[in-house]
Amino acid sequence: MRENLKIVKRHLLTGTSHMIPFIVSGGILLALSVMVNPQGISQSTVNNQIFVSGLSEIGHAGLTLFIPVLGGYIAYSIAERPGLAPGMCGAWVAKSVGAGFLGGIAAGFIAGVIVNYLKKIELPLSLKSLGAIFLYPVVGTLLTGGIVFWLIGKPISFVMSSLTSWLAHMNDIGLVPLGAILGSMTAFDMGGPINKVATLFAQTQVDTLPYLMGGVGVAICTPSIGMGIATMLAPKKYNVEEREAGKAAILMGCMGITEGAIPFAANDPIRVIPSICVGAAIGNIISFLLGVLNHAPWGGLIVLPVIEGKLGYVIGVVVGSLVTAILVNVLKRKNTDHIDSQELDCLEDIELDFEEL
Repeated sequence: MRENLKIVKRHLLTGTSHMIPFIVSGGILLALSVMVNPQGISQSTVNNQIFVSGLSEIGHAGLTLFIPVLGGYIAYSIAERPGLAPGMCGAWVAKSVGAGFLGGIAAGFIAGVIVNYLKKIELPLSLKSLGAIFLYPVVGTLLTGGIVFWLIGKPISFVMSSLTSWLAHMNDIGLVPLGAILGSMTAFDMGGPINKVATLFAQTQVDTLPYLMGGVGVAICTPSIGMGIATMLAPKKYNVEEREAGKAAILMGCMGITEGAIPFAANDPIRVIPSICVGAAIGNIISFLLGVLNHAPWGGLIVLPVIEGKLGYVIGVVVGSLVTAILVNVLKRKNTDHIDSQELDCLEDIELDFEEL
């Protein structure tokens, strides 16, 4: 069992190592577009709208592509080159049906396993050259995409609509329970469908109930900042790549990008996801109790200029991030991935070789 878990982690690490540049570049550029106009592009001048909308579009490109890249390179790690297209396409379908990065991971493993079995089929010598560029990618993509779209899509869609309806009736339950629920949902899948339900619930009411965005704005950034702090407090519990990702995660968290915590959650979801949920819930509750109002449909420290109750907002961010960092370090064992800098260099040197074709 332990050996199998190591193999699974190696595949995940291959996917996350290729995914991180997309999250960092896309997240920071998107956050810069928000920093220029924290109250929304409609409030900016005509000339500035062109620049901001372009910057936002470029940033969204990175945050759109990271899930297909994650799924594609998980499948690549399992089934080599023939698994790349099925993994990427399957992960793209997972994203389109609202399954988020967790769906992308599932699609990557599904594609890798399917293509591995396809490669065991004996082909005539005349067709072997077509296997890697035609048979395996086409059949693998069809089967992977079909499983994700028809088996995963509808249940996820039903759950998301049910969550949205449930949240719409939660305003009267009290600040502490509502803050805990919204904070946990915001952190749970770090930009995925559950996160989107919580953040959209607050964003659509930013004009009438700005306290909701005050709490959610804190919960948006504590996962990334908390995991970045965690790598600094206990560096021996993280591999080389995670320590480097931690530096970028703090910057992304300050800019309101929850996805900075995804590399850590992908490598160790059992310890990371509960920790970031608890930290985000506490930060959200603090913001609610201190009467913070956020007039921008965004989070992180870059929206401080439009925050009413700035001290309470900062307190929520600091406390929530520290709770996340301390809790995840208490739960984590020393360097659970057991990857050193030499192994990381090997991962970074992965190249596609088309000479065989």
